[in-house]
Amino acid sequence: MSTLTSGARAPSILNPGRFASLADRLVPWLAGLTAIVLGVGLYYALWASPEDYQQGATVRIMYIHVPSAWMAMFTYMVMTSAALGTLVWKHPLADVAAKVAAPIGAVFTFAALATGSVWGKPMWGAWWVWDARLTSMLILFFMYLGLIALWRAVDEPVRAARVTAITILVGVINIPIIKFSVDWWNTLHQPASVMRFDGPTIDGSMLVPLFVMGGAFMLFFATVHLAAMRSELLRRRARSLRLRTVEAMR
Repeated sequence: MSTLTSGARAPSILNPGRFASLADRLVPWLAGLTAIVLGVGLYYALWASPEDYQQGATVRIMYIHVPSAWMAMFTYMVMTSAALGTLVWKHPLADVAAKVAAPIGAVFTFAALATGSVWGKPMWGAWWVWDARLTSMLILFFMYLGLIALWRAVDEPVRAARVTAITILVGVINIPIIKFSVDWWNTLHQPASVMRFDGPTIDGSMLVPLFVMGGAFMLFFATVHLAAMRSELLRRRARSLRLRTVEAMR
């Protein structure tokens, strides 16, 4: 039985059909809210927040770079949860959620790497260094690309879901490596300054816009992810109808 057809046993909005209808209603509202929060965040990040006394205006790259890095890791954790849903609970939406999240995660990771490179040039004097944090983020980018390729390489949906779910769970070990690389190794990348047990070390005038931008990126993810899940469900439904038509014609 396919992942999609097994959704008939799923309760409430977890049924693929009902989920798609809910996504239809939520996506426009989420898109509007994303635009508002992003506009507020960009205003404070680009004009209202102060320049750094050492880095000057270059510090404003932080408001794109840091949320991109957060979301790159968050997206993979969403995929990890979905992989568990596929393997353990065989949830009808789990594979759909993981599959459409991979390209989004790849974009966030690329944005983090690109903005980090632009930020690193004036700070470190180089576009790229084989720093532990940068290298582990680059590995995450390749992991996203590999998973996208794997989904496309396996034609049978159920087998593709299982193989990619196992691969996702193996690859999750890279997430704590990214997070704690600055603590475990001597790196050029600065230590954690926001997610710390003893509290953030960034001044509130910069921290608030950073959190607003983080919220905007989270809303953007939710919007794009829901829209992509809806499209993938429609694609799978169309595929199922084509297969039934072919079987009926035999």
